[in-house]
Amino acid sequence: MNEIAGVLRLGHEDEGPVDLFVRDGLIAAIRPAAAPPARRRLALPALANAHDHCRALSPTSFGAADKPLELWLLRLAAMPAIDPYLGALAAFGRAARGGAASVMAHYTRLHTPDDPIGEAKAIARAAREVGVRVTLAVFMRDRNPIVYGPSEDVLAKLPAASRDVLTASFGAAMPSPAEQVARVEAIAAAVESPEFSVQFGPNGAQWCSDELLVAVAEASAPTGRRVHMHFLETRYQRAFADRHYEEGIAARLERLGLLSPRLTLAHCVHARAEDLDILARNGVTIAANPSSNLHLRSGIAPIGEALKRGVRVALGVDASAFDEDDDIVREARLGHFLHAGWGFETVVSREDWLAAIVSNGRRANGAPGTGALEIGEPADALILDLDRLDRDAILPVAPIDFLFARASAAHIDALYVGGRQILAGGRLTGVDLDDVERRLRAQYRERMPARAGFLAAWAPIPEAVAGFYGCC
Repeated sequence: MNEIAGVLRLGHEDEGPVDLFVRDGLIAAIRPAAAPPARRRLALPALANAHDHCRALSPTSFGAADKPLELWLLRLAAMPAIDPYLGALAAFGRAARGGAASVMAHYTRLHTPDDPIGEAKAIARAAREVGVRVTLAVFMRDRNPIVYGPSEDVLAKLPAASRDVLTASFGAAMPSPAEQVARVEAIAAAVESPEFSVQFGPNGAQWCSDELLVAVAEASAPTGRRVHMHFLETRYQRAFADRHYEEGIAARLERLGLLSPRLTLAHCVHARAEDLDILARNGVTIAANPSSNLHLRSGIAPIGEALKRGVRVALGVDASAFDEDDDIVREARLGHFLHAGWGFETVVSREDWLAAIVSNGRRANGAPGTGALEIGEPADALILDLDRLDRDAILPVAPIDFLFARASAAHIDALYVGGRQILAGGRLTGVDLDDVERRLRAQYRERMPARAGFLAAWAPIPEAVAGFYGCC
């Protein structure tokens, strides 16, 4: 057996420092520490990032800042294709450095479209080398690639160069629903393992026909393969849903058979009470993304209301943590600040919030166990430097007070996944992340000339797109 030695378990501080003994990736025993630790270290369940995109670098570096989602998505075409293995190493490495042991990678763009299985194998290899548990949701869509509806009027308002770059970047035909389902299953057959799973990843109702969503539902039901999808992220998606689904979008998805405990819906910023009630009765999980919703001007999701109505809630970083650093420790705090209740009302306690985002996130990602640091559970542990958190050392203060008041990735001492230490002293043990990011930046710089035409044609696009949505 190996061990995680000399830690205080969050919520069990009265027992004093303990050693966690690990056998076959599980916590096999918990005993009083054999030796006094040199400093206080706080052990809590490793966090689960229930919505992300395996994005190699921040789109802000490619001119995408300060844009609503509908324009931001188009600006992503400024990013040239790169080596998917290198990109995944960077994305998963930052996720681990930020405190996540389990990561949902909703993969919305292939860098090597002629070899999706080879690309998935490269992503799985990167996950193994970093040491995180990963679930890959393979993108699926078949409509509205430029705006939420026919794009002819938008394109007609643009000069020829701008029309051409949008059409070239987003106008490729997608395979049939049956072919897209088959592609997901083929990727799963090639790459799945106990630490790497595959899900269906329909991008969102505004991008997916009823036929595609039915195909996903029918493929998921007999096998249990999970489904991951965006839902009502922006006011413009809400408007699309209100125009196209007379009975209500959640009711439509329920009728199509898509809603089930196998489904995770990211964002839900503009979900209404009737939507939340339908999600709750179908056992759907919401992956909340507080910082991303702020970065992209989407709003603040009604997560407190979702909790009141019995919806399962997990937490995602969405490659857009508050400081664009993949810090899920800070994201967990922000989520609680926004959704725990105001004044004397408490919608969810800190303890229950932490337990929920860990257990629901692991469930949404297909990771084993609940995440609790108990005997028989996977040895996925996040260790914080409690002496640094308690920087003033004035009075005895409950560690959870420090955790939710000031903790960030800067306080992480170690991260264990299945008992394997993948982070020590803030650095990955299996990958040189600094070197990976140096090579990645060099590759992007080398390939940016391929996007010169897109960049040159960009200027009139924002006004035309805003006009489609009735803005500006």
